Amino acid sequence: MSVLLRAVTDADLAAVGALHLASRTTAYAGIISAEALADITPDAMAEWWRERFRWERDTHRFTVAEDGGTIAGFTYAGPDEAPDAAILHAIHVAPDRVGSGLGRLLLTDVQDWFAAQPGWTSASLWVLEGNARARGFYEHHGWRSDGTTTLDAIGAAMVPMVRYRRSWSPPPVTAG
Repeated sequence: MSVLLRAVTDADLAAVGALHLASRTTAYAGIISAEALADITPDAMAEWWRERFRWERDTHRFTVAEDGGTIAGFTYAGPDEAPDAAILHAIHVAPDRVGSGLGRLLLTDVQDWFAAQPGWTSASLWVLEGNARARGFYEHHGWRSDGTTTLDAIGAAMVPMVRYRRSWSPPPVTAG
């Protein structure tokens, strides 16, 4: 796999929106109705990312995985509400790349970034309660459900979400 992980550019956001929608449509099939998922278009998803990143670009990290000039996956992460915590808002991989190791590469990259941030000792993420594949992926990589649940809108559907957390030791402080 010759994948380049790099910071997103504004020119990538249309591809990110299309990939995000394709990923959701595939991963959430059987969990969320096709009608609810059909309410979202690739252009609407790209515009959502443009607007969100416009406001959060100074505090969040938006990484794309590029393979042969094509955006094949991405992560979006930043500070959580607690001052010592981060949150992984999104990790998506193109449906034809699921199981290829790309998700693991993206997750390892963002976890390394979390651990390198001064003061952050834990991170959280939210996952669809019914998404057994994603939940297994996170659990395999050391994330654990903390029992917190909520309802979130995805398209026209309100879906139950479960929070996962992962902790680490802060990096040692070295004398300069």
